[in-house]
Amino acid sequence: MSRKLIAFIVLTMLILSLGLIGCGQQQASQPAAAKVLKVGAEATFPPFEFQDEKSQDYVGFDVDLMKALGKQMGVEVQIVNTAFDGLIPALESGQIDVIASAMTITEERAQKVNFSKPYYKSGLSIVVKADNNTIKSFKDLEGKRIAVQIGTTGAEQAKKIKDAKIREFNSASEAFLELKAGGADAVVNDLPVNEYFLAKNASKDAKLIGEVLNAEEYGVAVAKKNTELARKINKALDEIKQNGEYAKIYEKWFGKKPQ
Repeated sequence: MSRKLIAFIVLTMLILSLGLIGCGQQQASQPAAAKVLKVGAEATFPPFEFQDEKSQDYVGFDVDLMKALGKQMGVEVQIVNTAFDGLIPALESGQIDVIASAMTITEERAQKVNFSKPYYKSGLSIVVKADNNTIKSFKDLEGKRIAVQIGTTGAEQAKKIKDAKIREFNSASEAFLELKAGGADAVVNDLPVNEYFLAKNASKDAKLIGEVLNAEEYGVAVAKKNTELARKINKALDEIKQNGEYAKIYEKWFGKKPQ
């Protein structure tokens, strides 16, 4: 082999090695892409998740909770507005990573998803027009027209009431509008949602009646197969409860400290 050929081979190898080193340095200098956690929520359910009228941003207790959990987990949170009855199918198909939408932990749902530890305790309540003095309890709803949000535990409970005529809507606000328009005798929904509606919109036109029914607990839902994500969410939830962040978020949206 001639000296010229040997020199050419050595030079070629040197150039290639320098090129590889350069590529490696270039790749190393590129920042790692931020991990995004896609959170499914039905964003017409104040005070848990809804769209701010001015900024159009998604806000609410669940939104702030997930942002706090995301911070603990080192991920960016992206809210994906999804109809409530489409949340579990979206989770199962991989369109979203978790559900945080005031979703009550039930045995039926737990067969399809993994729930986190409970993060909020609620119950069902009734809203009627302010001048309605005939409906005072769930028993009085027999044979009445009841407006509910589709896919909720309120809707499930209303369907158990004898001879009741159930009118299902895509959002809680639509159910309240039906009550205001006279198309329904009552709205059955989660207590904090009913309280928020009365405080913000219609305290003169409507009222909360009866005792709270069925103590319920909300949980963050993940896909059945994603046990590791469920573990991380539970860990982060414990951490924000310990460091006081959970209490701050709770007091911001409900005006009182968590019990």
